[in-house]
This record gives sequence, C-alpha cells and structure tokens, in this order.
Amino acid sequence: MQPLRIALAQLAPRLGVLEDNLASHRQVIEAARKGGAGLLVFPELGLTGYQLQDLAAEVAMRADDPRLLGLAADAADMSVVVSFVEEAADHRLFISAALLEDGAVRFIHRKLFLPTYGLFDERRFFGPGDLLRAVDSRLGVRLGLAVCEDFWHLAVPETLALDGAQILINVSSSPGRDLAAIHEVGLGTAASWRTLMRTYAQLTTSFVVFCNRVGMDETISFWGGSEVISPSGEAVFTAPLFDEGLYFVDIELGDVRRERIGLPLLRDERPELHLRELRRILAERTEMAIDEASEAPAETEPS
Repeated sequence: MQPLRIALAQLAPRLGVLEDNLASHRQVIEAARKGGAGLLVFPELGLTGYQLQDLAAEVAMRADDPRLLGLAADAADMSVVVSFVEEAADHRLFISAALLEDGAVRFIHRKLFLPTYGLFDERRFFGPGDLLRAVDSRLGVRLGLAVCEDFWHLAVPETLALDGAQILINVSSSPGRDLAAIHEVGLGTAASWRTLMRTYAQLTTSFVVFCNRVGMDETISFWGGSEVISPSGEAVFTAPLFDEGLYFVDIELGDVRRERIGLPLLRDERPELHLRELRRILAERTEMAIDEASEAPAETEPS
C-alpha cells in the first residue's frame, strides 16, 4: 500500500472576508497538489474566520453554493476538508466541515457541541448538528470528521471509530488562553489538545489528524500546533506554534491494520452494553425529573 501524503493548511484566515479566504484556499489547494498530497485539511472556519458573531449570516453558504462547488472542482483529484458557516434550507446556521472529492461535496459534518464557557459564545449564533457518522473516501479509507469542541466529548471519536473510521480528522480554531506563561510552562491549551489527540489515537487505534489555525481575530490569538498522530498514540508530525504554513506528512495506512490486530480494543468494545446503560441512565434521569415535578408544592391562589 502506498503511503498517504497529508497536507495540513495551518492558515490565518481574514475575519469575515469570504472572497479573500476562498482565493487563499484555491492557492493552497494548488500548492498541496503540487506537493503530492492525497488529503488536504483546512482549519475550523478557515473560509470565514472564527469570531464572526453577527457577521455569520453574511458569510454563510449553502451546500450547493457555486463558490463551495468551485473549491470542490479545484480539489478534483484530492480529498479536501474545508470549514465554513453553512446555511440550511430553513436558514439555521451551522459551523460545518465539508469533505470535497471528485468535484463534489461528498459529505458535511455539522459541529455537534457548541461551547458557551470562557470566551466562547457559539450557541448564541449557531445551531448544533445532530448527525455523527464516518464516510468512505476516494482514498480507500473511511474518514471521521469532527470540529474542535466535538473532540472534548468522548463519544465522538469512539462513535466514529466504531462506524469504521480509520482516520479521525478534527478541524479547529483553538485560541491560546494562557500566552503569558508560554515561556515558563509551555502553552497549556496545546498541552491539553495533545493529550486528547494521543489518547484518542491509541484508544481507537486510528490516525488522528488535527488542523488548528493561527493568527488573530480581533483580540483572540490562535496557536496552530497542528498534528498527525499514529494509531499507537505517537506523534508523526507536529507543526510549529503560531507559524502559518502548509505542512506535508506521509503516513502508512497499513499501520492501522497492524495496530488493530495487535491491540484489538475496537473489537473488544461493548456498544450494546454502553447503549443499554445509557438507556437506563436516561430513563432514571427522566423519571427523576417527573418525580421532582410531582413532589413540588402546588401553587395557591392569592387570597
């Protein structure tokens, strides 16, 4: 089996300037093709910038938007993952990642978990996705797409791997929230992400591809540090912090087979047990809510 060359586009998109970002994506697609990439991954909201707030509706595109289809046509002989604000037919807005292949939009993943803590306020502007599944690709391997916060929830990488994904792709716009301490203790945000990526790769015996943006949106700084992690949990490649660039990584897809045979964690998973216990937990929570409502004192009419 031939090695797969992955290109990580660690970019700094311009906030709200869709046309400029489309142009830079086209340039990167061409550079990745010349570099021999089979898979090219852009960061979360690479087509729009992250801190959009009320600009979100102005830069939104539907899945059949000619500009998105134009990127798919440019991708042609590669698999390309791009991220944008998607507008649904009912005008809901989503943070989405699209797999572009063979001149078409092959698949779209809508971000499932929208953070509303710290500096994040995504739920105010976007709706959460409600579909999680892996997708077959032209690479001859099944891919699992996720967007940033999705990977802070254990069920996402587990479900994608159980659905057959051998490469888990997370596109991110992760800000650095502790820059003052970077020279003393390292970038804490990066350390947390790296722990997650290595853990998920090893537990799912999958390649994990993490593409994070760089640059600034207003006062928010993004740290980059994009990575490719092997199914054994070891880093194949780590991009520099804060530096914009297109980085190439060669992986051996046969590593997934070797690791899964030698360490059959996915084979030994018990999804039926998990499902049964989840149903029990949900039933207990629902019953508890009903009991609490029934035990609440009745309101009395004012005298």
